[in-house]
Amino acid sequence: MSRAARLGAFIIAALAILAAGIFIIGNKKYLFTTTYRLKAQFATVVGLDPGADVRVGGVHSGSVRGIKLPDKPDGKITVLMDLQRSTHDIIKQDSVAAIETEGLLGNEYVSISFGSAQAPNVKDDDTIASEPPLVIADLMKKADGILDTSQEALDNVTVVTANLSSISGKINQGQGTVGALVNDKKIYTELDQTTAGLRDTVNHAQVGVAAFQENMEALKQNFLLRGYFKKRGYENSTDLAKNEITRLPETSPLKTFTFDSKLLFDKVDTAQPKNQKSLRAAGQFLADTEFGVAVVAVSTGMTGDTQKDLVLTQARAMVVRDYLVGNFSFDDSQLKTLGLGKGKSANLDSSWGTVEIIVYPVDTEVQQTSSTSPQ
Repeated sequence: MSRAARLGAFIIAALAILAAGIFIIGNKKYLFTTTYRLKAQFATVVGLDPGADVRVGGVHSGSVRGIKLPDKPDGKITVLMDLQRSTHDIIKQDSVAAIETEGLLGNEYVSISFGSAQAPNVKDDDTIASEPPLVIADLMKKADGILDTSQEALDNVTVVTANLSSISGKINQGQGTVGALVNDKKIYTELDQTTAGLRDTVNHAQVGVAAFQENMEALKQNFLLRGYFKKRGYENSTDLAKNEITRLPETSPLKTFTFDSKLLFDKVDTAQPKNQKSLRAAGQFLADTEFGVAVVAVSTGMTGDTQKDLVLTQARAMVVRDYLVGNFSFDDSQLKTLGLGKGKSANLDSSWGTVEIIVYPVDTEVQQTSSTSPQ
């Protein structure tokens, strides 16, 4: 082989090795960066591919190393993620992974939330909690259903409008009872006299209703009917005030957790709980922190009956306290309640009201309301 041929073969081999090295290095993200691995499990990954971004607080901080299918049909898909070591002090055991989309139809990526300061650090190859992804196809199906329902409603409105037009025409012509009433002064006078008698009857009925309400309040204390009212989240007034204080301590709090009541309760006018797991961060803080007293302070929106709203906030405070005491280990005598009734929170603007868990330091004094133990 001539010298020129050997030189040409050497150049071709060097270029081939260089090209192979570029492809290999190109597929190895963070080749020269220290990383650690985390896992998250999802029921579906909605188009997430290996190599997709992993963002912590919106900042690109890693990539999806691989996606592993479950071993059984009822299992979950495991997403393996490589993250930069610099995120190790931000991502905690209570961080949550979610699959999100760039824009409406962009690429999918994994978003990881910041953990709380008191939560322990994650370890290499740990599995963190996850949220179900938002599937655009499902939203489109729901939107189609809503549009179909709206069209049916518009058709019904058209029919009702036509009927009202027909009825108005008959009234103007004096047809029927209403038409005669509108067009005949004598009938109106006789009806007014009849109405006066009915008003007297209504006044007597209102007195009877007031007496009935008093009886219902007495029935609430009855052992046999107590379960009926408990289904609506209420107990008798003694139970509501059992752990209640008269006002918040004047000491500056260690920590305040604020929640929208709409996320914690089933309806705007009941204390029936839902999604109480949202309170886990507050419960874990109480279990891990030395404190003097904590108060569950609840308020409603600015509309509604004042007395009913006061009882509702007392009941909601009791429900939140029962969940925290029953699921986390701390001295339950340190957890108090305070129903504030109507109030506008400085942190949230909600017609449902807010729930605040306010934690105070050691040696904080509170003034307990006077109440007897339930029978």
